[in-house]
Amino acid sequence: KRSQHSLPSPLFFFQAEDGIRDVERSRGLGDVYKRQSPNSFSFNSPYGACPTCNGLSSVYQVDDNSLIADPKLSINRGAIGPLGEFRDIWMFQQLRKIATHFEFSLATPWKDIPEVAKAYILHGPDALEGGKAITKGGFKYDGISAFIKDSYHNSQSEKIKSWAEEFMQIATCPTCNGMRLKQESLHFKLDGKNISELTHMDINGLMNWMNELDDRLTERQLMIGSEVIKEISKRLEFLLEVGLGYLDLNRPAKTLSGGEAQRIRLATQIGSQLVGVLYILDEPSIGLHQRDNERLIKSLLRLRDLGNSVLVVEHDKDMMLASDQVIDLGPGAGVHGGEIVAQGSPKEIMNTPNSSTAEYLGGKRMIEIPPERRKPEPKNMLVLRGATGNNLKNVDLKLPLGLMVCISGVSGSGKSTLINETLYPILNQHFFRSRKKPMPYKSIEGLDLVTKVIEIDQSPIGRTPRSNPATYTGVFTFIRDFFTQLPEAKIRGYASGRFSFNVKGGRCEECKGGGMQTIEMNFLPDVYVVCENCHGRRYNRETLEVRYRGKSISDVLNLTITDAVKFFEAHPRISRKLITLEEVGLGYLTLGQQATTLSGGEAQRVKIATELSKRDTGSTVYILDEPTTGLHFQDIDVLLKVLKRLVDRGNTVIVIEHNLDVIKVADWVIDLGPEGGQGGGTIVVEGTPEKVAKTKASHTGRFLLSELDL
Repeated sequence: KRSQHSLPSPLFFFQAEDGIRDVERSRGLGDVYKRQSPNSFSFNSPYGACPTCNGLSSVYQVDDNSLIADPKLSINRGAIGPLGEFRDIWMFQQLRKIATHFEFSLATPWKDIPEVAKAYILHGPDALEGGKAITKGGFKYDGISAFIKDSYHNSQSEKIKSWAEEFMQIATCPTCNGMRLKQESLHFKLDGKNISELTHMDINGLMNWMNELDDRLTERQLMIGSEVIKEISKRLEFLLEVGLGYLDLNRPAKTLSGGEAQRIRLATQIGSQLVGVLYILDEPSIGLHQRDNERLIKSLLRLRDLGNSVLVVEHDKDMMLASDQVIDLGPGAGVHGGEIVAQGSPKEIMNTPNSSTAEYLGGKRMIEIPPERRKPEPKNMLVLRGATGNNLKNVDLKLPLGLMVCISGVSGSGKSTLINETLYPILNQHFFRSRKKPMPYKSIEGLDLVTKVIEIDQSPIGRTPRSNPATYTGVFTFIRDFFTQLPEAKIRGYASGRFSFNVKGGRCEECKGGGMQTIEMNFLPDVYVVCENCHGRRYNRETLEVRYRGKSISDVLNLTITDAVKFFEAHPRISRKLITLEEVGLGYLTLGQQATTLSGGEAQRVKIATELSKRDTGSTVYILDEPTTGLHFQDIDVLLKVLKRLVDRGNTVIVIEHNLDVIKVADWVIDLGPEGGQGGGTIVVEGTPEKVAKTKASHTGRFLLSELDL
């Protein structure tokens, strides 16, 4: 066993009936471990998991910087964030004793308190040499930090735990250094690497390591492990085929995008070699670069060739052209759709009338390249230097302001790390004092050129049926105010709250204004059914008797946005917000449509419309991460026109995108790569789309070349 593992010290195993018996270290035999089992190398098992982090690789630690609300304030005035202003409680009694000992007052500004006293206040006796407590009289003082830790780990109240979490941050486990396993498990190595080091490699690197392993193992080791090596290599190949070579095996599942999770399941199915199965995939190309999309299409065709049926819900042009049959639904969206417009091979449907999909596939319609692109100004730049988060290799980002900037690159090249995890948290901290820490960087210049930052993602605008486009955009407030001005409402003395379905008075009390009643199911998601009392109308009879042009407040919520624009055309405050919703292509939605029924793309456009309806001062940075997810060609065209309006107002729009229709209309492109994972993390080229298209080292440029007809 000693010859098979490269260990830091001699390892002796002694076989006995009851297993392995330890030999005392004092006899000079070194470290002796018990017999290992598969569980010893699993961070999900107590036999293998690091005892400090329980196999999570990270722990919650108190963030000293978040403990001090404002160093200019005194302790009495709330300098210590978790305690707030002075109250007659035991903690302040202790602090008064500490102040007496170190000869300062609780009215002294925190910045003027002696450093040793500050350390004692935050960390207790551990902060002093010898760890000797200075307080007496039956009180035990361990420090603010220990108090927060105790509240987080031992409190039974979720509210207190949540409060404590505000002053903590996730840090790498100090015991296992993020390796997840016990030290004994990490001492077992193959070709100089332990199991955790292998799982921290990206799949491309791990595959290369596996391919070279045959030359490095002894004949006996190969005889034992050849079948295992073969099975591991086969599974890695499946992951590579679906374009996931940039991921590492240790990647937490919660950090995967929907498309990545779907492709992992797809790789599993390819490996199962099943026949006669119907596979249904919903937009598997999400988050995929065109290069990786080619690999995905080949994998799907391989599933088909095995004797399976593959049904793909998709907007990607290449995916449609590679399919055997296309079923096109429409002709419009929402109430204007719901019919099968065309069905057949891609060539057969290209001449179908009333099908916008066919028009884009056949080239009759296309997203036009702008005749002129905005040019960057050297003095109007936001410069981020030395970004090294994840796989970024000391990247210097020069971001021209007042333009539409597209961040491109193959999957895993570092786009999200650079923008979402480094730049956005920096701007968020600067403008809104966010506590989320950015990834490592050296410096940033040009913050004075920006007024605020807004991230527009595809997360839901609400998680319950109560949320809807009218409430999210704020137009419902104006509608309620309008209804209170109607003669019938004035006679009855109704205030604005009467027309709110979230407060008592005008709402249906049976469903609490939700229009739906919740049936809680044990071990299953909640079920929503239409309220039997109000039949989904949300309000009581008296409220519904107030009408404008024959419609009650409930009828107004059931209007489509297009109809609502006409209905309220004489009321500018209301129509202005409704028009922005219609302009972003959401005229088919109803004002009161439940947020839970909106797609990611629809939710994102509601957010964009909300921003457009506001009066902005320009110089805002908008960040969008793959906004074309779930969007048809026609929807993308509408979206790009909306983004152009934002830029025309003097704002900066940063779009992280793989879609070539978006990249080709951008003013400026910053392409990362050249590969994903460890092979990426550098800026390959930055400039106009034409410059990117002519750059041979850029995978994005290779595909962009055909779109620009250069």
